[in-house]
Amino acid sequence: MAEDLGFEPQWRTEPAGEGTYREALMFTADAHRHPSDAWVSMFLDEFNIAPHDFVPNFPDGDRLIEGVEPGTLDESHRAAFAAIVGEENVSDSDRDRVRFGHGKSIDEDIALRLGQTPNLPDLVLHPRDKHEVARIVSYCHEHRIPIVPFGAGTSVVIGTRADHGGVILVLRTHMNQLLEINERDQVAVVQPGMMGPDYERTLNSVARNLGATEPWTGGHFPQSFEIATVGGWVTALGSGQASTYYGDAYDLVIAQEYVTPIGTITTHAYPATANGPKINDILKGSEGAFGILVEVTLKIFRHKPQNTARFALMMPSWDDAVQTARKIVQGEFGKPAVLRISDPEETERGLALKGFDAGAAAKYFALRGMKPGSRCLLIGTAEGHRKAAELIAHESLKIGRSHGGVSLTGFATKQWEKGRYHDVHVRNDIMDFGMVIDTLETSVTWSNLHQVHQTVRAVIEARPGTMCLSHASHFYEQGTNLYFIMILKPESIDEFFEFRSRVVEAILAAGGSPSHHHGVGRLFRDHLPDHLGSVETGVLRALKRHFDPHNIMNPGVLLAADEELQD
Repeated sequence: MAEDLGFEPQWRTEPAGEGTYREALMFTADAHRHPSDAWVSMFLDEFNIAPHDFVPNFPDGDRLIEGVEPGTLDESHRAAFAAIVGEENVSDSDRDRVRFGHGKSIDEDIALRLGQTPNLPDLVLHPRDKHEVARIVSYCHEHRIPIVPFGAGTSVVIGTRADHGGVILVLRTHMNQLLEINERDQVAVVQPGMMGPDYERTLNSVARNLGATEPWTGGHFPQSFEIATVGGWVTALGSGQASTYYGDAYDLVIAQEYVTPIGTITTHAYPATANGPKINDILKGSEGAFGILVEVTLKIFRHKPQNTARFALMMPSWDDAVQTARKIVQGEFGKPAVLRISDPEETERGLALKGFDAGAAAKYFALRGMKPGSRCLLIGTAEGHRKAAELIAHESLKIGRSHGGVSLTGFATKQWEKGRYHDVHVRNDIMDFGMVIDTLETSVTWSNLHQVHQTVRAVIEARPGTMCLSHASHFYEQGTNLYFIMILKPESIDEFFEFRSRVVEAILAAGGSPSHHHGVGRLFRDHLPDHLGSVETGVLRALKRHFDPHNIMNPGVLLAADEELQD
């Protein structure tokens, strides 16, 4: 409650103004989620801020977008595009060029707050179907005009910024339909611009006009679920919160159709083949560098929410949580949908935010040997057939108890579910008050998980006044991922970026990957050659040359020096 703080934080409640930089930087213009009073107390303590100094003090981006550098494309090109998509689907307004020319990385957020837009597309196009996309790509290939595909613009790795001008293809406006549900093959055919909630809602609704006779689910629920498109999931190789059971986006894709500068590529919807290296796999995660995804065939699953079994444990230590998670996914009794383990700092801060670090809850944990600074939260859900879900939950709890865990029933999991899609919006308030929240995530094996976790935490903790919430939430028999959510009040913008670079270097030096599921974009592209190897990077470069001889497709993502490909 605000009275517990002794003051009312000056959170912003009005939506972003139409045509402002703030409208462009927000995930949705009218969405907000204010940090709780418990969060504010942590900010004051951690960053040594006096209550009277806790005020908005960073540029808010409320300035109108106007007077930006004009585009340089010849008017003849604009006329050609209008002839393809219709004049109403072509825009060169300052507002649209800024809005659709940026994603949602911290880098772009800060730049937009400061009104800095050095690189913008010349035109924004809204194709109505895949045939128009093919005509646009062919025209751009002929005239050497860069193209950047745009879904909902939620890339956090600078994956959709038009650094080389050209045109933005906004796929969400018109290409946003679920085209077919094939229950016999258990797949759905989807256009790339369909938003996550629309896709899931249509699958759930028994869409008889699309071929359904029962409710289905796509099984893909990333934190950005409400604000991202299906095409974005596939082209950035996303991973949902229930991926341990349903699989990552990579696993969900059965077939794709891409428009490339050398022609349209359509892969077959077979579950498996032995016809050489799979073109379908080569195209997944290509981030628009090879072509434009115009249709995708995805696995679907029976929707049985009434069978969901929730469970949660408090584990004595991080190692106990890790070992429990490993044995669960390697147990061969089926896998949970959601499985998440929080390290000690994330656990302690989570308990404090909910008020469970004191009172009866604290006494209960103490009696059960769950020590502050060591204990770790594990939460999970099991889905599918009722008996299977019950078995998975039962066996998971059994393994957790064998490592000293204490069952928390499903209450902790339900508490987490309340904010699973909305917490992303607190970034706006945090940034307004001169603080930064950013996330780095990496893939690890069971063998090197502790090394990566300890190494990266040491680098983060070496910077005074830095919160770091770490967890793992996408599990495989061979390993998992690690999130590092950093919250700090930097001395300057440059100081933050220098700090983040040190953390990235620590992740890579310890044996982690540049990214687990956020993609590469322009943020991590320079790290790929060292991470993959020069020979392996050469394979990507050869594919780029084949699909995109003139380097017009989202130039600058994936390959650090792909400008050299241009004739």
